[in-house]
Amino acid sequence: MSRAVLSIGSNLGDRYRNLRLAVRTLGDCVAVVSGVYETPPWGDPDQPSYLNAVVLAVDDAAAPHDWLDRARACEAAAGRVRDPERRFGPRTLDVDVIAVWDADDQPVISDDPELTLPHPRAHQRAFVLRPWIDIQPYGQLPGHGWLTDLLNDPALQGDLAGMTPRPDLPLESRA
Repeated sequence: MSRAVLSIGSNLGDRYRNLRLAVRTLGDCVAVVSGVYETPPWGDPDQPSYLNAVVLAVDDAAAPHDWLDRARACEAAAGRVRDPERRFGPRTLDVDVIAVWDADDQPVISDDPELTLPHPRAHQRAFVLRPWIDIQPYGQLPGHGWLTDLLNDPALQGDLAGMTPRPDLPLESRA
């Protein structure tokens, strides 16, 4: 069974609807969804705040690129348009494949430019790590270590402090 951790975020349009759409589009492969967090933009401050969450997905036969295809299908369903001038700019929906484990529960390591695994900047992003802890308190980011240790990095403390839990915006697994 293949497992994947996917980060979902939205800061344009109906942000909550976009996150729900991502979970619904992923369908039966969704095992569990984290809480939702409101977060300041990362990498490009001139934009609205985000809603972010993390999904743990499972599939008996999914290859790593299958997870990327599913991520892109979610973004397309939300009308995502990429702006090559603003790599970290605003978006209706962003779905990143953070990490994948194969059927033998081994982490997939890939330097493919289209799908680098684990995600090359996940260890620097509190908006990925904090929600991930909601669903895997003892989780590890392959090649980087325990999620709790990564969140204790002083470089992430400002980002972590800027995150606001949004329990009023629940996301249901198997939506």
